[in-house]
Amino acid sequence: MNKWLDNQRQNLFLFVPFLMAFGAAVYFSMSYEPKLYLAPFITIVLFAGLFIKRIPVILRGVLLLIFGFYYAATFTDFINTPQIKHDSSNLYLTGTVNSIEYTSNKNKIIMSVKAYDIDAGDFGYANIKLSVPNELQTPDIGNTLKINGGIYKPSPASAPQSFDYARWAYFNKLTATGYVSDITVLNHTRTNPINRIRNDLHNKANSFLSDTLILGYKSAIPEKQQEVWTATGVGHIWSISGFHMTLIGGWLFALFYLIFRSIPSITKRIPAKIPAIICSWAGLLCYLFLSGSDVATTRAFLMTSLIFIAFIYSRTAISMRNVALAFCIIFLMNPHNVMQAGFQLSFSAVFGLTWMFTIVKPNMPQNKLLKVIYIAVLTSIIATVFTAPFIIMHFGRFPIYSLLGNLIFLPIFSVMIMPLIFIGTITSVFNFHLPIEIATKIYDFTYEIAIWISELPFATINMPHISSGTAVLFILALMSLILIKPIKLKINYILFLAFTVAGITNIYTQPRIVFFATYDHELVGFVNDNNKLEFNKSRASNHYFAFDTWKKINNENADSKNTRRKHDKGIYRYNTENFNLVYIQKFVPLMNNILELCDDNNVDFIVSYFDIKSDSCSHKILNGGFVIDKNKHIKYTPTKRRWH
Repeated sequence: MNKWLDNQRQNLFLFVPFLMAFGAAVYFSMSYEPKLYLAPFITIVLFAGLFIKRIPVILRGVLLLIFGFYYAATFTDFINTPQIKHDSSNLYLTGTVNSIEYTSNKNKIIMSVKAYDIDAGDFGYANIKLSVPNELQTPDIGNTLKINGGIYKPSPASAPQSFDYARWAYFNKLTATGYVSDITVLNHTRTNPINRIRNDLHNKANSFLSDTLILGYKSAIPEKQQEVWTATGVGHIWSISGFHMTLIGGWLFALFYLIFRSIPSITKRIPAKIPAIICSWAGLLCYLFLSGSDVATTRAFLMTSLIFIAFIYSRTAISMRNVALAFCIIFLMNPHNVMQAGFQLSFSAVFGLTWMFTIVKPNMPQNKLLKVIYIAVLTSIIATVFTAPFIIMHFGRFPIYSLLGNLIFLPIFSVMIMPLIFIGTITSVFNFHLPIEIATKIYDFTYEIAIWISELPFATINMPHISSGTAVLFILALMSLILIKPIKLKINYILFLAFTVAGITNIYTQPRIVFFATYDHELVGFVNDNNKLEFNKSRASNHYFAFDTWKKINNENADSKNTRRKHDKGIYRYNTENFNLVYIQKFVPLMNNILELCDDNNVDFIVSYFDIKSDSCSHKILNGGFVIDKNKHIKYTPTKRRWH
């Protein structure tokens, strides 16, 4: 064991971000809010203890796990996003527009209002996101508005271990969502310069390509087009990350390098690459802010910054340590990032690519053209393998032709569309839109090819639901592959295969979920004898995403019809091999049948839209959000955390 640990010493730092992330993930995944006394003090002590040199390696690993847990809890308290107690409609509110989200459907404004005005606390301000109808003019950033509309609490997860919007909103300082039916502009102010510049560029460019590729508005691309690009495996193009940073950083460096090379007074004193790198870094910093500073963009910027520093000091530019360091920085900025899809996809791909090209070092062909093709193919394969578990976990589908899509479309976006959009966004300030117009025509032609690929047989396949425990097995598999240094026996490959097989086995041995219920029991879902979902209603405005989430878990297409289940005089009866359940949505059927149902030994569970309690029937009555699998096991959806 000691010999093996000695062999790992050069790689020990690479385990640091993963251990902290596991600790934080445990905290975020708990079903209840733990009582942690003196959490900030303990967090500081643990952090200081990590720098004590004589601590054994195993103990240091345990401390990192505990530090990640306590740091996540401390950060949660520090964020302290105001929360509303109930939904409200027909409200009159006054606030200031901080930013605007441009989408292909309705634009949304993020407005800052007094927390007291929305019953979210006595002090401070709260951010609310409001949809603006197309018939109303979207206000400008900095405008002080008086609006009439409604606000809603961010919804908790629709099922255990699914996306929790309430948690996401809490860590992104968002108190409520809602709508506006009337807007009155009280005064015009010029605040928040970065968002104002983004907004001005949006108005000048007037192109969803500029919005997505330069300004970072993720929802600006039409939804149907996004689905096509996702089916071809290049949906990541629309989330600004390393691909975009690398392109723009390379263009800026080439430009400034040529400029400084032509100034002898500078090149006689220092190499031209140093001022070129500094200017390129400043340009990328501006791009980071203009793009909205998303997690993937921030990760790419940090990685690029580390690469630039390495270039300046003539060190190895791309290394696993640099990736791990960027991971640690982003974790400390917001530990909740580890729970987000963008973070997981971004770092899994970068870790995989860095491992392949700096540690494994595949043999490259001598021919330059073959070398370019070989690198492109290998990059796509590695990125696909390392991101596959997270794509399946978050989206429930997998694009079969992603390799083909990346080989065709990435060069087109890299060489033609991105440069033209970048230049066109700048020239649009001077009302010169030709570059954007050319880029749009190239995009339209490329999109037709994407449609053809997306319509090929088995372009995307629905995948079984991956639980958090299964995801951990796949993460351990990837960690074993890239972090463990073998001595003689290729233990890293053996562990990779072992954890992968365990993860796949876990997926296909998990009992199927056959009943779903939201936390308020407004919406429930039944899996019928044909393994298709049926719902108690075809639409539910408060649970819009529950339909898609449950379909994904049941291995169905999200765009399939919401089939409504028939009831018998207001009572939905659901009989399975292992249990019988009754759901009651209206008060009169509940009042007329509850006593009989409680006494009926053939009824195992009673679910009601109304909150009911009975001492003699409590073992049958189910409350809160939950799912039931075919073996009668109940798993509850957490709704009592700090962000709920």
